[in-house]
Amino acid sequence: MAAELTVYQRRILFGAAFAFVAFLGVGARLVDVTAFNEKLAVPRKAETVFAARADLVDRNGDLIARDQPADDLYARPRLLKDKRAAAAALAAATGADLTRVQAVLNDKYSSALIARRVVPEVRVKVDALKLPGLEYLPNSKRDYPFGRTTAQVVGVTDLDGKGVSGLELGLEKQVRSGQGPIATSIDTRVQFILAHETALSMAEFHAHAAGGLVMDVKTGEILALVSLPDFDPNARNFQEGDSGRNIMVQDVYELGSVFKILAFSLAIQDHKIRLDESLPIGNGFKIGKYTIHEAEHMPAYLSARDVLAQSSNIGTAQIALRSGAARQREFLTNLGLLRPLKSELPERARPLYPSNWGIVETATIGFGHGISVSPLSFATAVASIVNGGRRIAPTLLKNPVDSRGEQVVSPETSATMRDLLRYIVTDGTGRKADVPGYDVGGKTGSAEKPGRHGYQAHKLVTSFCATFPIADPRYLVFVVLDEPHGTKATGGFALAGYTAAPLVGHVIARIAPLLGVPINPITLAKENHNGSG
Repeated sequence: MAAELTVYQRRILFGAAFAFVAFLGVGARLVDVTAFNEKLAVPRKAETVFAARADLVDRNGDLIARDQPADDLYARPRLLKDKRAAAAALAAATGADLTRVQAVLNDKYSSALIARRVVPEVRVKVDALKLPGLEYLPNSKRDYPFGRTTAQVVGVTDLDGKGVSGLELGLEKQVRSGQGPIATSIDTRVQFILAHETALSMAEFHAHAAGGLVMDVKTGEILALVSLPDFDPNARNFQEGDSGRNIMVQDVYELGSVFKILAFSLAIQDHKIRLDESLPIGNGFKIGKYTIHEAEHMPAYLSARDVLAQSSNIGTAQIALRSGAARQREFLTNLGLLRPLKSELPERARPLYPSNWGIVETATIGFGHGISVSPLSFATAVASIVNGGRRIAPTLLKNPVDSRGEQVVSPETSATMRDLLRYIVTDGTGRKADVPGYDVGGKTGSAEKPGRHGYQAHKLVTSFCATFPIADPRYLVFVVLDEPHGTKATGGFALAGYTAAPLVGHVIARIAPLLGVPINPITLAKENHNGSG
């Protein structure tokens, strides 16, 4: 007969039995988790709760970005009898890549991510399949009601709901703050018109790219900003020809003759010229071993006023040299053109300018060659010239108050420049930008693009910078066309007077009534046969 177990032995036996039962319980629970309970089988990483992003609205309260319910779809591969058929059905219903779905359903893991951000209408299709082992985890998808129209300025978020471009990235902290809708400066009515007209001109002149902006010169608010090609922010994938690059802030250009606005502003501010004085033009202007030429035939002499109106390179070079290299550089620095421009947009570009700023560089910079700046930087500088001569900073947030700062030029210089810009539209190269009743003033710009072996004569960047109403400007419109081509209607010319100027005219004609700009007694521009820039 076996000896009776001691108390110590009985305790050991009882502990072992308890451990065995507990082990069986844990094992059973693991089986339940991995084979039957789909909710607990989902990877912990997928259970992350995404913080909602605030709505983005335009200045009038119209929605331009909002989080919408769009859950992540997971499948339990072990519960699917025919994985091949299930993969095909799920890929068809969700738009997911079939090869990837087949791979994850045949992988070793107990839970497979089929698709992220499944919108309600897609979920209906998935549920109709009646497949076992499917589960949704809460998530959201950023929706952009205006699609391509606002894509470049608003930007997008990534699959984790983080801003990656445009205002979505630039305002990341604000949209995460939980303070409710964020009012941007954008007016979607103006944005739509600018996008529409810019797209028409880009197509008409077969331009490589195009862009534009509308700015309030007193508040600094950007009412519209367009860059083409664009993309569909709701599709999350680029089609052929799409681009996520915002040329208005990310690219720099030698803008050509539109830069003459700055050369004249400086010369007038420093009393270096009289508008009625006559300057020799001739057939060329030599500086050392270099000769400056005109884009079109010019008379032997032009008044200073007509040097700007007819866009003479030779005349402007002489005026720029009166200011001198040091003063020119100081002036452009004060206008913010020699450093990247900061705004709520994270995208920005560093300007390009000569390290050796000598006589030749001073002359060419006077007419917009040898210096490259972003379109938004240039528009901001001109806004500071025409708004009474006071510094203004651009903003993409609604801020309908006068935000002008210190003087960068005198009020008298600002008034003189506005008169000159109006003269360009009535009597010079900007006639096709005229809009009867709104007293538009502006300047053309046509610049040959630099290449590997010098400037390319038949590849132009054309632009037009306009402000209205000229007596007391409220708005500035600036457009850029990258490599436009002449048409039969323009006689084959692709200069700014034929391409960019009419685009601005079309934009102003449509937005001025919407913005409540009063109509003034009509002064018509003279018949235009000069489209130089």
